[in-house]
Amino acid sequence: MIDTKALRQEQIEKSRRVIRHDIFSASFTPRFIAGADVGFEKSGTVTRAAIAVLQYPSLELVEYQIARIDTVLPYIPGLLSFREYPALIAAWQKLSLRPDLVIVDGQGIAHPRRFGIASHFGVLVDVPTIGVAKSRLCGEHAQIGEIQGDRQPLMDHGEQIGVVLRSKKSCNPLYISLGHKISIDSAVFWVEQCMRGYKLPEPTRWADGIASNRLFFKQTMQKNL
Repeated sequence: MIDTKALRQEQIEKSRRVIRHDIFSASFTPRFIAGADVGFEKSGTVTRAAIAVLQYPSLELVEYQIARIDTVLPYIPGLLSFREYPALIAAWQKLSLRPDLVIVDGQGIAHPRRFGIASHFGVLVDVPTIGVAKSRLCGEHAQIGEIQGDRQPLMDHGEQIGVVLRSKKSCNPLYISLGHKISIDSAVFWVEQCMRGYKLPEPTRWADGIASNRLFFKQTMQKNL
């Protein structure tokens, strides 16, 4: 039997290890930015993680790794990071390049216990991470404008836990939160630096495409790597 109470307590305790400010200087320019995405196969019994490493500022793919492992935990609301991080760690350990920054498809501190997958993964591998989610898990925000670049703070119990960003016109907004070792402002800045006309920033767009084995990404990988 899964002790969900103990797992929630672990989230609370580990959330205290999250560094919520920039650990890099104002002149910081990353050499490599990675995107990370997690999905499930075979009716959820297999967890699949993909990490795509892009060179900055060209945002050209320079390495990717995929890890598939047996799923360690069933889906439990609010505890998804425990289900996802083992496969992410497995993919991370296969990388030959170490990115300076990782954008994770999921929540950072925009989580009821301030410890979503971007924070969980960031603390475990000790790297700056950003959470970019497609939906809201918690918090409230004012109505966001329809113009690309419009944004609103995401608030929860008087605390700003993220930013809601209209990354592309006529698309649902993204929910951006810091994961680890970065501020909210810098998290939004670097997500915007990685936009190339799509809803998702290039690192997570690539990770998702690689993990899903979509034809465009498959052909591009074969051409460039």
